[in-house]
Amino acid sequence: QVQLVESGGDSVQAGESLRLSCVVTGTGYSRQCMGWFRQFPGKENEGVREGVAYLGSDGRTYYHESVKGRFTISPDNAKNIVYLQMNSLKPEDSAMYYCAARDAPVSRGGILDRRSYNYWGQGTQVTVSS
Repeated sequence: QVQLVESGGDSVQAGESLRLSCVVTGTGYSRQCMGWFRQFPGKENEGVREGVAYLGSDGRTYYHESVKGRFTISPDNAKNIVYLQMNSLKPEDSAMYYCAARDAPVSRGGILDRRSYNYWGQGTQVTVSS
């Protein structure tokens, strides 16, 4: 059984920073890909969960255009934690942020597609005010 637990969400002012953490626990799991997704207020439909950042087992990263240069995904492999460092936050970054994992390689087209991931956390709320 694999579990993902996010933390680090908070209410901040525009321009400030936050670091989200995702702790991965479980056995019999070969982590291939990790991703951070977000769901905007009023859009509880899982289908509109937007891919934000990707980290492959080879260390490759990929970002949504809207966060490039501001967000950084990184691992602490010793602690089984994946971080999302978010700088220069904007009000439009306000959302519930979810950590996701996949135990098989993913095609380039599926990197930020929520349908590619089979393990999910419960989310952590980020609110950015202007």
